[in-house]
Amino acid sequence: MPQITSELTLSDHLGACKARWGIGRMHYLVPPGLYAIGTPDAEAPVLVTANYKMSYDILRQTLRGRNVWLLVLETFGVNVWCAAGKGTFGTSELLTQISATNLAAIVSHRQLILPILGAPGVAAHEVKKQSGFTVRYGTIRAADLPAYLDNGLVTTMAMRELTFSLYERLVLLPVEIVHAAKSATIITLILFLLGFFSSGSVAASRMIFAYLGALYTGIVIGPLLLPWLPGRSFAVKGASVGLLWALLYYQLLGDDWSIPQTLAAFLALPAVSAFYTLNFTGCTTYTSPNGVKKDMRLAMPLMGLAILVGGILLAVGHWLPGKG
Repeated sequence: MPQITSELTLSDHLGACKARWGIGRMHYLVPPGLYAIGTPDAEAPVLVTANYKMSYDILRQTLRGRNVWLLVLETFGVNVWCAAGKGTFGTSELLTQISATNLAAIVSHRQLILPILGAPGVAAHEVKKQSGFTVRYGTIRAADLPAYLDNGLVTTMAMRELTFSLYERLVLLPVEIVHAAKSATIITLILFLLGFFSSGSVAASRMIFAYLGALYTGIVIGPLLLPWLPGRSFAVKGASVGLLWALLYYQLLGDDWSIPQTLAAFLALPAVSAFYTLNFTGCTTYTSPNGVKKDMRLAMPLMGLAILVGGILLAVGHWLPGKG
């Protein structure tokens, strides 16, 4: 039986840092199976998690000084919440690992402790029916597990409370920036060529500045200000910060803009920001899958139309005299 330590090494911390920046993130995993933390006996609790190594590391670090079993499911390097939505942190995989590890012969009790965010993927009654193990949902955060274990496996309201603090949003931004880098590079190159061959290098630089400002407003400012932005829709929230960026951009460089150019900026830039903030719904538990689909179904056509009309207005404005 593999015995693991609760102490994280420098390599673990560097790996977590790389995963935060999207470097090898989908390959940051541990083999599924049963692990021993400390020296657990047949009465020791069994905690279940995903094989995304960051989830695994956070959990084993939290359980420092304890004697517990850790049952790791094959989620292909995806965290518990996302894997539950995709079905890999689910009933079938849980039953597979119970059988593959011969868990029933290792522990005398028939109780499994799962993270609350894994609940959407697991049918507890099926697990009980097919394996004899009862599923208990512990806490949302791994940090609350010691208190949960010490409190007789009682989950308090605070342990069920889902937070999404400024820090929790901040640590998600690096991977969002990396994911957007490839498409942003292509779009930036296209804008540079369009601007350079139509109006010269200054116009090209301004177009790139406007686009990158809207992009980072949507990726960074939108998520950070999420609780204070208007509306429930992430697209609306993104559009609102994009509008602020358009106003700032106009104040900085809009003295000689024609009316079509001004309208183009106030249509296209909020649409770009809205697109990237809408993409952030995948990082939150605030929006249900149906809510995300609804938001995308309504917002995506409007974003595309705004960018298209903005592009046409920009081309028209190119042939009209400016104010200056």
